[in-house]
Amino acid sequence: MKASDGFFLRTGGKPRGFTLLETLVALSVLAIALVVVLQLFSGGLKAGKASDDYTRAVFHGREKMEEILLVTPLEAGIMEGDCDGKYRWQTEVAPIELPEEEAQVLPFRMMEITVRIFWSQGIRDKRFELHTTKILEKEPAAT
Repeated sequence: MKASDGFFLRTGGKPRGFTLLETLVALSVLAIALVVVLQLFSGGLKAGKASDDYTRAVFHGREKMEEILLVTPLEAGIMEGDCDGKYRWQTEVAPIELPEEEAQVLPFRMMEITVRIFWSQGIRDKRFELHTTKILEKEPAAT
């Protein structure tokens, strides 16, 4: 072998390469780095899926809330149902009780509206809740 061949480093006249121990250490460091990168990637995918589920729950909740706010006359009660097969909803409409003297003076009545959206994410059940208050005309007094 000539000195101009670039395949081996010449030290003291002997060809020199990587030892088995150096190769094993390099592969171990590479494997650990690869596992960490894959775990970060997996965590990012899980977080993206959770974010998508919450976004859909908010969308369904707002849709139900808008639907209830358009109902005339608004009656107190609880309703339940499904949407998209994965999400369940529950609405609760309840009158807000005011002190007697305030209730007689005020020209309106108020209803509290709650919309709850439920879904499963893996083995855990998730829930999202929306609340609002709707001001309505006072019911005419019975004579």
